[in-house]
Amino acid sequence: MLGRRVRTVAGEIDLVAEREGVLAFIEVKARPSLTEAAAALLRRQRERLLRAGECWLAENPGRGTAGVRFDLLLVAADGTVRRIADAFRLE
Repeated sequence: MLGRRVRTVAGEIDLVAEREGVLAFIEVKARPSLTEAAAALLRRQRERLLRAGECWLAENPGRGTAGVRFDLLLVAADGTVRRIADAFRLE
């Protein structure tokens, strides 16, 4: 884990992690159900996360040598957790 609640000029990133050179920016959404959590990530938020990821990379050169992805961690009120790896990408 490289960071939790990482602040950039473009916004906050919930989690930043890297394994075997793959850098993951992770957005956590907690709602009553997994479906509601998944629906909570709006286009505007995805765009903010993309900009924040770009800012983080600019401040941390040399990270993500094997790739960069944006993951989504969904948390339901009953404690169920689902991770969606590579949930969206830079376009």
